[in-house]
Amino acid sequence: MRTQLAVMREMAKKGDSTPGAAESDEEKNTPKGPPTGPPSGPPKGAPMGMPMGMFPGVAATGAPPQRPAGPSTPVQQDNGQQEDDEEQEEEVDTPVDDEDDEFSDEPPAPSADIGSMIGQAMAATPMSDVEALRAENESMRDALTNATGIINEMDTQPMPPIVGDGFVVPSHVVSDFVRIGRQLQRDGLCHATVGSVSTLSLDEPNLVHITKKGSPLGQLDERHITSGRLGGMAPHGAGSAWKVHTILLAVTSLEHNGSAACAHLPAPYTTAMSLEQDLFVLRPSDLAGKQRFESVVIVDSDDVSEDDFLRQLSEGLQQSKCKAIVVRGGGVYAVGANFNEAWDNAAAIEHSMKISFLTRLADIE
Repeated sequence: MRTQLAVMREMAKKGDSTPGAAESDEEKNTPKGPPTGPPSGPPKGAPMGMPMGMFPGVAATGAPPQRPAGPSTPVQQDNGQQEDDEEQEEEVDTPVDDEDDEFSDEPPAPSADIGSMIGQAMAATPMSDVEALRAENESMRDALTNATGIINEMDTQPMPPIVGDGFVVPSHVVSDFVRIGRQLQRDGLCHATVGSVSTLSLDEPNLVHITKKGSPLGQLDERHITSGRLGGMAPHGAGSAWKVHTILLAVTSLEHNGSAACAHLPAPYTTAMSLEQDLFVLRPSDLAGKQRFESVVIVDSDDVSEDDFLRQLSEGLQQSKCKAIVVRGGGVYAVGANFNEAWDNAAAIEHSMKISFLTRLADIE
């Protein structure tokens, strides 16, 4: 019995980790080695230590002790307080079973609607950003308007007047020459230095303003314009185009109460269609051309005298209702009350001849 008591004390001493625990005198005197004989009598006093299977600081209950989830520093306290702390730790550290979540009766949370998210984001956009975008659009619109205005100013840039012998060509007339020359080149009705334009003066009777021979219509200025009188000698630099222009301007002025303009243009499709030797009249095949022209006369310049050629031009222009006439292989002479009408008639006949040319290539009757 004495030996069993010593063993129990030794085990209790190893299991008790409470620092500073005092040892009784009896424990100090108890031999550490194994007993050498039978115990002399029953143990005296209350046993020191804990029963086997128990831990220090845990009350002796019927249920087995529970190991805490994490390491904790043992603190010397009452048995009742130690038990309450361990119960709280068990409640906090109890793991959640994933299988319960899989078989949960609660419906899954609905996924967020993308459209509503975008709407919320747009609604949350600060008004300052919207105002900034609106201001940027206004700025870009103003810049585009300014750029358009600059282009228009380049096309209608102010030009100096021309002072001639007893007459003055106003600056706005010179600007009209520059504007119409650039427009004709953009439309592909002329190229390089081929072509010429002329107009009757509205300020001086029988005064004709015409571009000089070899002038680039796309780059005209006051240096490329010369003036003379109807029925008079050709002014300096006008060349052989002077007589043709004066005849056509005189015929056109009778139809437009003294106003007339003429443009001689080497339009490619009209010139190509006029090269057919058996063709003497160009007839548009498209609806827009038919509404504008019934027919456009082709005049031959070869094997005829200059007077006969000028007479044929005058008669052919009247037969074409004073809108245009074509010289075989030499381009179109389009006329009108002003530069805009002459350009419109030239562009219309060229468009119709382009359609006729493509129709023949496609063998469409």
